[in-house]
Amino acid sequence: MTVVDDPRIGRVAFNADGLVPAIIQQHDTGEVLMLGWMDAEALRRTLTEGRVTFWSRSRQEYWRKGDTSGHAQYVRGARLDCDGDTLLIAVEQIGAACHTGDHTCFDADDLSPLVSFAPLDSDGDAS
Repeated sequence: MTVVDDPRIGRVAFNADGLVPAIIQQHDTGEVLMLGWMDAEALRRTLTEGRVTFWSRSRQEYWRKGDTSGHAQYVRGARLDCDGDTLLIAVEQIGAACHTGDHTCFDADDLSPLVSFAPLDSDGDAS
């Protein structure tokens, strides 16, 4: 089966560069680990080989997470969002997810937003 023949990949709305963002999430905690980019071939490899493969926009080559660092991502699930233009890949993360050595790619730079809460209705439930 070629990439074109795989109906799962045919449902993905790739951008003008032939890429789709892939959110990588720890399967058992729901923690968002990183975001990477996949083309159809990287997605095919991810869906069929059990390890996450990305397309490197800077190096213009495929890279399988963990092949050089040992910090591998083993696929536990894959979903497509409602618009078909974003992937959610559930993984078992081994070691750090970020190339900087941080546990996630979102650990280093907290933007400290104003935190708000949903208003409560007269019964004390979030509306």
